[in-house]
Amino acid sequence: MNIVFQKIKAWILPFAMLLGAFLNDFFRHFAEFIPYLLFSMLFITYCKISIRDLKFTQLHLYLLLVQTVGCLAVYGVLVCFDPMVAAACLICVLAPTATGGAVITGMLGGNIGCLAAYTLLSSFVVALVSPFIFAFLGGNTDLSFWESVFYICKQVSVVLVVPCLSAFLLEKTLPSVHRQLKKMQAFAFYLSVIGLVLITAKTVYFIDQHEINDFKQELWMVTLALVICILQFVIGRSIGRRYGETISGGQALGQKNTILAIWMTQMYLSPIVSIAPASYVVWQNMINSYQLWRKERKKSQ
Repeated sequence: MNIVFQKIKAWILPFAMLLGAFLNDFFRHFAEFIPYLLFSMLFITYCKISIRDLKFTQLHLYLLLVQTVGCLAVYGVLVCFDPMVAAACLICVLAPTATGGAVITGMLGGNIGCLAAYTLLSSFVVALVSPFIFAFLGGNTDLSFWESVFYICKQVSVVLVVPCLSAFLLEKTLPSVHRQLKKMQAFAFYLSVIGLVLITAKTVYFIDQHEINDFKQELWMVTLALVICILQFVIGRSIGRRYGETISGGQALGQKNTILAIWMTQMYLSPIVSIAPASYVVWQNMINSYQLWRKERKKSQ
């Protein structure tokens, strides 16, 4: 059943992007609901994680270093080439691990608990460091650096941190409701699909209205997103192998919460930058599909 769902999932996400692109003039009017969709999606997802099962290890620390230091290193290397491309690649590394990553990890035979702990940890760290990074990149030119930091921190925390804390509080106060929400993980996925439609519509409409014709820049974003996606899977697996968590390490770094990444670029950088995380959706699903196919092939031999 999980394999069937994953195959459907791999097709639904590209379809959602196409739907948002072709009907962007209609769906762009609902873009204001994106933060609420993100909050609901993360809240339902975090309801499946019990705080009692979370165990943080040295592996998580090394993965965090790659995620946080790596995004700055990528930006530093590319900023002289093209600041917009550099920012696009930065977000592909900085973005937290996908909340649905545990599903793929389990199907591949990895440690679900290990990935769930890192998913939560990476989300909190991104909520902490992203305001400083976006403020430094000039996320809000009308505010001073520290005003911009606090402004971004307030918005990012509501989307990233509050859903998690609310889920843990619900587990303690209303366990029966928490158990019901824990069974609604498919609903969280469909919320993310709706969010992807709206985010894609907003991006395409922006590009269309501003007549951005720098296809070379867009091609660089798409191509480098693929390179970064592959590298993060490879580096994550390499680090995880040292701790006996090859699969979990690869999924932790490689599988990103792209819906959140696209929203952050649109809010604090530029809609054009969201081309990179939008293409990352396709690349990571292709890699995950290949990994699942390879695993099934080995089982049948």
